[in-house]
Amino acid sequence: MAVRKCPECGDEVRGRADKRFCSDYCRNLANNKLNRDSSALMRNINNRLRKNWRVLNGLNPSGKTKITRNKLLSKGFDFNFFTSIYTTKKGAVYYFIYDQGYLPMDDDNYLIVKRDT
Repeated sequence: MAVRKCPECGDEVRGRADKRFCSDYCRNLANNKLNRDSSALMRNINNRLRKNWRVLNGLNPSGKTKITRNKLLSKGFDFNFFTSIYTTKKGAVYYFIYDQGYLPMDDDNYLIVKRDT
């Protein structure tokens, strides 16, 4: 039987035949390397999306709220970052950050909504 080597540290892997790493430490280290954001750009975009979601979620406790553009901006909201766009049959365009969305209205007002999941 061939000796199996840990892909993270090179030590011998003992135990089950399908075991890949020598320890939980090496398994976690390899998975963290695999799953971390591969670039600063991706990390910054993900941070911006999370910030926008937190702003909308915090201002929208009831699931539907009307708010001004200045209030959103004062909380640090960035209108350049969203995850999807939904256009209704009537032509209204909602911008979503995950399950939280907003609809631009007249007079710099916005309707914040929560999408049912």
